[in-house]
Amino acid sequence: MPVPKAELHLHIEGTLEPELAFALAARNGVTLPYADTDALRAAYSFGDLQSFLDLYYNLMAVLRTAEDFTELADAYLERAAAQGVRHAEIFFDPQAHTARGVPIGTVIEGLGASLDRAEERYGISTRLILCFLRDESAESALATLDAAKPYLHRITGVGLDSAEVGHPPAKFREVYEEAARLGLRRVAHAGEEGPAAYVREALDVLGAERIDHGLRCMEDPELVDRLARERIPLTVCPFSNVRLRVVDTLADHPLPAMMAAGLLVTVNSDDPAYFGGYAGDNFDGIRDALGLAPEQLRELARNSFRASFLEDDEARRARYLAEVEAYEFGA
Repeated sequence: MPVPKAELHLHIEGTLEPELAFALAARNGVTLPYADTDALRAAYSFGDLQSFLDLYYNLMAVLRTAEDFTELADAYLERAAAQGVRHAEIFFDPQAHTARGVPIGTVIEGLGASLDRAEERYGISTRLILCFLRDESAESALATLDAAKPYLHRITGVGLDSAEVGHPPAKFREVYEEAARLGLRRVAHAGEEGPAAYVREALDVLGAERIDHGLRCMEDPELVDRLARERIPLTVCPFSNVRLRVVDTLADHPLPAMMAAGLLVTVNSDDPAYFGGYAGDNFDGIRDALGLAPEQLRELARNSFRASFLEDDEARRARYLAEVEAYEFGA
């Protein structure tokens, strides 16, 4: 069994494996422009973030019904459980679905039907985080949050994702202020393709409590000092960083330097169907490529639970941390 861990940076739409994509396409009468699953998997090769996003959004056409979203989440949770995930904070992109005519309630209730039974079926506790597409307008984000209000009992927080460059965090100040007023937690992608300044802006303007990616903070020593001092988590996604050319190879990844700087770093899979591996695969990959020792891997696992939004269930978090301490590497 892999080391127990929480996954804090996971886009549920990014778990759509080719086999499920073809099954849903057949069920919903959608024609995919690929001969078979092998051809689709071969298309999962990207030169940059935008080329990935183009395929990512196009393939969502197969997701139509609440049942589709339930099946998608179930498939992720089954894989995650096998890779040691004990708690998952799952992102979803409602604007990508409502733009296709799929009501936001269909998405949320479909995902919720899976998450409601996740602990019983898979041994995984869950939280759901609604993400705004940063390449859409601020007005669209506000309208999306308003449409989600009947479902806030299912939503823990809000996030910000999609194409980063040219869409600074400050663009979404108003919707994040409204989210805070509603009592929602706040996270944001920053410092992946965008500059370190976007990380600072996400903290100061959006009130982000956790930064998704954040690698480029390493270009700003004062920012690194602040992140370490304030214990602001960074949800790093190593396989994603390589596939999207943020770093050349896993061996070049700045994760060891981030840990050495005292940053609260976690390891996650981002969009695992597209990037070649789930949470446990990412742990194995960085262990092998970066030569991380068992205690460094244990620290990353601890960090994942410490960085989670489990403040409302400290007993559960303590239990998960005890599992990490008891884990025997190499056993």
